[in-house]
Amino acid sequence: MPRVRRCRFPNCHEFAMMPNHYCKKHIEHEKELQERNEFYRLHHKRSKQSQWRYNHITRYRNPVKTEQNKFYHSKQWREMRAIVFKRDYHLCQYCKARGQLNEGNIVDHVLPVERYPEEMKNLQNMVTSCGRCHYWKTRFEEQYYGTGLHGKPTDNPPITDVKLIANLAARLKNDHAVNG
Repeated sequence: MPRVRRCRFPNCHEFAMMPNHYCKKHIEHEKELQERNEFYRLHHKRSKQSQWRYNHITRYRNPVKTEQNKFYHSKQWREMRAIVFKRDYHLCQYCKARGQLNEGNIVDHVLPVERYPEEMKNLQNMVTSCGRCHYWKTRFEEQYYGTGLHGKPTDNPPITDVKLIANLAARLKNDHAVNG
């Protein structure tokens, strides 16, 4: 007896003959499903490869980065994160500085660890951040401090005022939106 399954077409209860996913009435959708599945399979494979490269090569590109990464997997870091989240009530401090209330799930170093490694374990240098603010603050740090993989360190003075950083990162975001 041939193997069958229910047709994938919405509200169709006919049987589809394996290996197809659609009945005879809706078989024209089968090719579309196969193309979608193929795209997902290829995209997922590339994403795994790039994730492996990041985790095994970029993260450990020099001894300093190796030590930083080791710290971010330690019990001490997990405990520090919990303290910062509790202190900040899980609210993004950059959004809060601009008069908005958004939940944050990232602990961010106000002064970037790459330029100020001595501040890595300082709780006063850590704030709760949402993903969007963290993204734009990182872009700001790349420009202002010259951080990042290909950044050239600058002589700019350190900025510790969360409100000023939030405004500068927001300005960078707005400039990016305007200039595309």
